[in-house]
Amino acid sequence: MLKQLRKRTEGFTIIEVMIVLAIAGLILLIVFLAVPALQRNSRNTALRNAAGNVLAGVNEFIAANNGKLPTKVGPTAADGTVPIGVAPDNIVTAKVKVGTTVASGAFVPAAALGTISVGLGQQCNGLTAFKANTRAVAASFNLESGSAKLAPQCIES
Repeated sequence: MLKQLRKRTEGFTIIEVMIVLAIAGLILLIVFLAVPALQRNSRNTALRNAAGNVLAGVNEFIAANNGKLPTKVGPTAADGTVPIGVAPDNIVTAKVKVGTTVASGAFVPAAALGTISVGLGQQCNGLTAFKANTRAVAASFNLESGSAKLAPQCIES
């Protein structure tokens, strides 16, 4: 009788093992669902920071050139630097993540991810458009949201 009792107290039952596996599976599921959202948030933050860096560079250019707006911003160089202004003006550079496209000119809302459109002499008119303002500079870009949708953003200096 004692041998039977000892056998029953050694090891785990099938139910205990199944509960442990179910809990481990649930934890893995949560991790796999959270990782893409964290990556998306990281990319969105990098793009917001890049747009802010470009506008800070534009403000630096304006300060160095007695309030004059630059005539050109971009295009982005291979090393992630963005030239602001055209010679002989004091050209300023801004640093963005390599692979980010920055360009100015006639405003076209940024259509692709990783693209920043800079409107010189423009200000934000909502999230998706610019309106004329000779003393302002605005940047438009798209952020990723869930379900592969784009969320347009516009910031001003």
